[in-house]
Amino acid sequence: MDWISFDLSLRLAICTTAVLIVLGLAVARLLAWSRFPSRYMVEAVVALPLVLPSTVLGYYLLLFLGRESPVGLLVESLTAETLVFLSLD
Repeated sequence: MDWISFDLSLRLAICTTAVLIVLGLAVARLLAWSRFPSRYMVEAVVALPLVLPSTVLGYYLLLFLGRESPVGLLVESLTAETLVFLSLD
């Protein structure tokens, strides 16, 4: 067994779980205790993984972070690196 890969996967899972617990609890508290105009939009974004296949979400994530999107251009101008390894033309 490759213990380096196992260790990396375990540390990544622990860090991801910790970050998502904090963010998830914050969003859950916001949605449960607050009323604001764009509440339904936040609920829709939170529900997206339940109603769309992961391949569709991955494709839209590639578009959002791609080299020609505003986010991708900002990151590329600040770091001279790209977030996505390809350009979706």
